[in-house]
Amino acid sequence: MGTAGGRCNSYALTTLWQLDAPLEAVWEAIVHAERWPDWWAGVERVVMLERGDLIGLGARHRYTWKSRLPYRLTFDTRVTRVEPLCLLEGRVEGELEGIGRWRFARAAQLTQVRFDWRVHTTRWWMNLLAPLARPVFRWNHDALMRAGGIGLARYLEARSGDA
Repeated sequence: MGTAGGRCNSYALTTLWQLDAPLEAVWEAIVHAERWPDWWAGVERVVMLERGDLIGLGARHRYTWKSRLPYRLTFDTRVTRVEPLCLLEGRVEGELEGIGRWRFARAAQLTQVRFDWRVHTTRWWMNLLAPLARPVFRWNHDALMRAGGIGLARYLEARSGDA
């Protein structure tokens, strides 16, 4: 994990998932974030604040995540870019701030999903601990994302593989 912008409370994280599932089904599962708590361990709640246009551009959601560590994070996203079946991007504000970007592709009969997370923390205690706790925060993020990949595969009744 690198730092984004050179600040010790900034994170540049990338997650790769590969699923033996149709691209369309994977896209639908990710686009409908309000259903994530049904299959993604760690996502406690997703509330739709604004629906957005027909393809979801402008949609706003509030997420509450329960990590493996003893804390929760809440933040809002606004979808800022949609390329159906290819790309979904959003601006994040709240206890995390920055950009999240999902990329989707088909390769070798698998759907590949890449999630890039370029955020910084805003909670005072996380910023205070960041110089020492970065490896733990990264481990926590990776555990949540691993749970997401496993949960999505189960939800779609698909085989998953680590990318």
